[in-house]
Amino acid sequence: MELSIIILNYNAAAFLEQCLYSVLKAVNNIDAEVIVVDNDSTDHSIEMLQHNFPQVKLITNHENLGFSKGNNIGVQHAQGDYLCILNPDTVVGETVFDEVLAFAKANPQIAFTTTQLIDGTGTYLPESKRNVPTPQIARQKILGNDSKYYASHLQKDDNGEVEVLVGAMMVCKKSVYEELGGFDPMYFMYGEDIDLSYTALQHGYQNYYLGKLKVIHFKGESTVKDRKYLERFYGAMGLFYNKHFKKSKIEKALVDLALKGIIATKSIENESVVSTSNSYRVLVTNDNKLQIGLCDKVATYKQLSDLKWNSQTQFIWDTATLSFDEIINFMAGNTSSQYTYRFLNFKRNLIIGSDSSSSRGEVKELILE
Repeated sequence: MELSIIILNYNAAAFLEQCLYSVLKAVNNIDAEVIVVDNDSTDHSIEMLQHNFPQVKLITNHENLGFSKGNNIGVQHAQGDYLCILNPDTVVGETVFDEVLAFAKANPQIAFTTTQLIDGTGTYLPESKRNVPTPQIARQKILGNDSKYYASHLQKDDNGEVEVLVGAMMVCKKSVYEELGGFDPMYFMYGEDIDLSYTALQHGYQNYYLGKLKVIHFKGESTVKDRKYLERFYGAMGLFYNKHFKKSKIEKALVDLALKGIIATKSIENESVVSTSNSYRVLVTNDNKLQIGLCDKVATYKQLSDLKWNSQTQFIWDTATLSFDEIINFMAGNTSSQYTYRFLNFKRNLIIGSDSSSSRGEVKELILE
């Protein structure tokens, strides 16, 4: 088998459904398997998977084991020569796996390969490519200076070597993943992708960013931005520092004290969904019979570039008739606008989307006319 795609899920049923629909379209010409590891979800994720995607290999954990352990379990069951670690709140285009696999096969010195990630508004996510957070870089990051934390030597649409990739979308050879030990289970969530990327560099491998390929990452669908989130997020920085850069007990104490101070003073981000109630809604579909009551206009994909749109327009993508490559290209090419986007699922009974990479997305049930 050529490729195993491993998706770790926790309470992200609606976004996971969209993700799997895009993934299965993208592996149409690849000998691939899709493995979903569920970390004891309490929503209807399991029922949705069993009903809609019987071809997907499902592994159910009886507790939330975190990101590292959950993905490592998926790798243990994988049969593919190559792995793709993929988040459940992502959407991939039809050609992305073909292109990433071709690159990985031609470059065996590369450990991990990723693509450019964009959020639900089409905006580039800078964590797609990062530098190793050395103590100096981490201190600047904590103080709000991101200039050296992100890999600014490459533009967002460039291809090139980077030090650290993001765990939302990582492709590698399975044998390399196993050689490096996989994700370190001491990280429950956050930091494990930095750690594994750095471990690859220490073993003489390179990591690579393919900026011309784009994947949507809505972000935050499995994470509640509460105090525990802050403890895990900033605590991961402490774990990484202690594992790779610890020099003295005094320095470790200062780092731990600084991280505790940040956790104590950092404000919690608002979890509410950004309202788009006043948007001009356009249903984009190639089905001329499809109607949705909440939409003001229906247009085909080809008409999008021919017509003028209000800056507050919200496009609702009919994923049953459009290609994800087309959708992603449009979103990434119109970031200067104030457009927002929603995805009508293939069953046409839900729309999902997100207007902010720092808050949870929107899921709305629909009744078609």
